Amino acid sequence: MSELKITDVQVHLTQPTSPACRLVIVKVLTSEAGLYGLGCATYTQRIHAVDAAIRRHIGPFVIGKDPRNIEDLWQSMMVSAYWRNGPVMNNAISGIDMALWDIKGKLADMPCYDLWGGRCRPAVTAYTHAGGRSFEEVADHVRRCMERGYRHVRCQLGGYVGLDAAHLGPPEGGQAGVYFNPKEKLTRVPALFEHLRAELGDEVELLHDVHERLAPIDAVALAKSLEPYRLFFLEDLLAPEDIDWFQNIRSQCATPIAMGELFNHPREITPLVAGRLIDFIRVHISQIGGITPALKLAHLCDAFGVRTAWHVPGDTSPVGAAACVHLDLAMHNFGIQEWGRRGEAEEEMFPGLPQVREGMIYANQRAGLGICFDEEMAAEFPPDERDLDWTIARLPDGTLWRP
Repeated sequence: MSELKITDVQVHLTQPTSPACRLVIVKVLTSEAGLYGLGCATYTQRIHAVDAAIRRHIGPFVIGKDPRNIEDLWQSMMVSAYWRNGPVMNNAISGIDMALWDIKGKLADMPCYDLWGGRCRPAVTAYTHAGGRSFEEVADHVRRCMERGYRHVRCQLGGYVGLDAAHLGPPEGGQAGVYFNPKEKLTRVPALFEHLRAELGDEVELLHDVHERLAPIDAVALAKSLEPYRLFFLEDLLAPEDIDWFQNIRSQCATPIAMGELFNHPREITPLVAGRLIDFIRVHISQIGGITPALKLAHLCDAFGVRTAWHVPGDTSPVGAAACVHLDLAMHNFGIQEWGRRGEAEEEMFPGLPQVREGMIYANQRAGLGICFDEEMAAEFPPDERDLDWTIARLPDGTLWRP
């Protein structure tokens, strides 16, 4: 096998669930019969840009190269376009990088977590999502999650945009968008968690996602006001453009902070980690370029007491989710893993997907990432071609708000 080479890179676009979860799956084939790897390159808002980047650029670049040289391939893919660390190219590189680690595990006949030092735990603790349009609805939803074994639950009142969004719309002459009132979070969110603690006590860990929908000074105020309710963490409190404000937040309160969903560039991450300004790193691993940079990031975070909480919503493919679970099992500084229910079509399309039992995620012991992909079934679920509109958030006066 000394002449092992990459012979082809395939890209599959599919949508087994909702239009908000359009997936990009990469398959890297090798000169060894039957030896291939799977990766996630899902940037659900720009699937065709990633598809083109892989088919026209990154795929041809790696064909003919040795798939075992993962570090050199990752570094050369990253600099081959000269400009780097953007979401399209990072996802394209991620798809191939994850597939290379899948191949490496299969060559060694070991699960990927064994390649990285073995398991630190038999399974990983998950959190799930609860929501509602009243305090009582949210509390009831949390109870149902607890009945399924979860002890960490993210709680949202009226989704990311709150209750006021239901009766807000464009002012005269205003543009289309999702209208919301950011000030609502300053009053209703603390009141929600006061209610949840009174109803549920301390037997459940509570989380909340701001989704960057606050002005920086209001983010400081919200973090302070939630401190008495002992959140497990407060998520994505600020937009990447506002990260200097984390110093203000840390100086004001001890509410644990998780951040990173929108990060692409290492320099967005390293100041927060080295400054101990966050408690959980929350990156979407395909957005930073795959498993190779995620491994380095996890070890960097460990040195500064920051735990991992990889971003795994529905628009992370089951392949990407499996990669996160393998990292979770192997990294000593694992914190928590986001996890939502997968539909029947996804379970059937991706045999080997990690399974949740009593709020814990279990990976199988197969070699590589342990997951398979039914290409024929995926072709039966083509992606919706319409652009998503939930990212176009606007204030009541029509001003665009960046998430």
